[in-house]
Amino acid sequence: MGHGHSHGHSEDSEPTPQALASRKRANWILAAILVPLGVLTLVAMMVMWPSGSREGISFSSPYQAAPGVTFDTGRIQSVVVESCTQTGQSNTGQPNSGQTDTQSGGSQCTFAFTEPDKGGDVVKVVINPDVAMSHGVDVGDSIRYLNLSGVQGANSGSGAPAYVFVDFVRSIPIALLAVLYAAVVIAVARWRGFRALLGLVGAYFVLVSFILPGLVEGKPPLLLALVGSTVIMIGVLYFAHGFSARTSTALLGTIFGLSITALLAAWATDAANLAGVGNHDASTLVNMSPQISISGIILCGLIISGLGVLNDVTITQSSAVWELYELAPNTSARKLFSSAMRIGRDHIASTVYTIAFAYAGAALPILIIVMLYDRPLDEALTSAELSEEVIRTLVGSIGLVLAIPVTTLIAVLVVKATGMKRLAAAGGPTVTADELNDTGSLAAAAAVVGSGSKDAYDADTRLDAPGKPARPGSRRAQREAERRGGSTDKAT
Repeated sequence: MGHGHSHGHSEDSEPTPQALASRKRANWILAAILVPLGVLTLVAMMVMWPSGSREGISFSSPYQAAPGVTFDTGRIQSVVVESCTQTGQSNTGQPNSGQTDTQSGGSQCTFAFTEPDKGGDVVKVVINPDVAMSHGVDVGDSIRYLNLSGVQGANSGSGAPAYVFVDFVRSIPIALLAVLYAAVVIAVARWRGFRALLGLVGAYFVLVSFILPGLVEGKPPLLLALVGSTVIMIGVLYFAHGFSARTSTALLGTIFGLSITALLAAWATDAANLAGVGNHDASTLVNMSPQISISGIILCGLIISGLGVLNDVTITQSSAVWELYELAPNTSARKLFSSAMRIGRDHIASTVYTIAFAYAGAALPILIIVMLYDRPLDEALTSAELSEEVIRTLVGSIGLVLAIPVTTLIAVLVVKATGMKRLAAAGGPTVTADELNDTGSLAAAAAVVGSGSKDAYDADTRLDAPGKPARPGSRRAQREAERRGGSTDKAT
């Protein structure tokens, strides 16, 4: 099926010298901003790079075994509940039960007869009461347990268990989920998805090699988070999306949102007195070293936690501006900004819910405890248990909401200076600013899927503004000609 009509836009097939000069000037402006910023960030990273020394840090890892003690793994063969003082055969003979029997006169414990992965006889592992009550253990589960049989006196009749449950072995299910995740990302996003996964590995390297050791050594947390986050965003954006004006625009918007988030986080941490009081992990870190600042760790966490969503909204807004422009190259900057911001407002609404529900899902145990305490809502939200996450949600949301209009504005300015009229160059129709009315963004979004095809572009009759003559060769012109009993120039 072909087209017998002509679009008559040959004058737009190549950019004019003025357009080339404007594009070159815009690229130079982007480079003049981002290159010094990138160099400054890398220099700051090298100056602040942690030494890796752990002098002055005193801690005892729960995963470091004493002499004669080992951490072993095995698979559960059977589960019984019996008296905690018994070390021999089961008295109750209740298989696969994780409940404590208090009616048989004495404490009841759950034991798992486990076959060691390293080989040998089946061992009797005592299961922690909280695990037995909340989740339980089943035949076939892989567990990690503490082997105390090599310690003198462990089995000398004192009644102390020789094998104690430590944790479940989750390697296989997590590995399967990771493989499935990577396969889905690559299958849908293809090469770009693969590069995004590699970028995630690079971001993890920056986190564990620069940010975390820097916090341990007492580096300035605000500067540490800003430098580390900027390096992560530069690497992730350019690696996943390539070097282009579109990506540079998203990076500028991301850095702006990151700066706003950092300033708000610094103020909120001090104003709200976020000290991590009552947190077991925070107490452990405080006792390890006087150089570790819990407030600094909280501040750093407030900044890092919003990176993913911030990156999402900026790259989406930048891409939306480019797609809308390519569908209607002659649209005015004001109309283009308005159309893109309609998309941005929907994105703002969805990301606000995303951040709030992400916290709610991760903090359900704390929320349940607060609910059971029956405290007033304002008192609960400002308590030590919830205040940090409430502030994290608010600070991150403010940063990403402000980043959307800034990113959109930068993208509009850049795309008007650097954008190629690819549809016109390909012989496609050019849409004027008048034709892109208030519903133009919806029409453009519907045409994005088929933007590479002239058939798909011509088929979208919504770009024919009501009250205006139909474009020659379009579906609307064809239908009008059929109603008049005439013929169209569309050849089959």
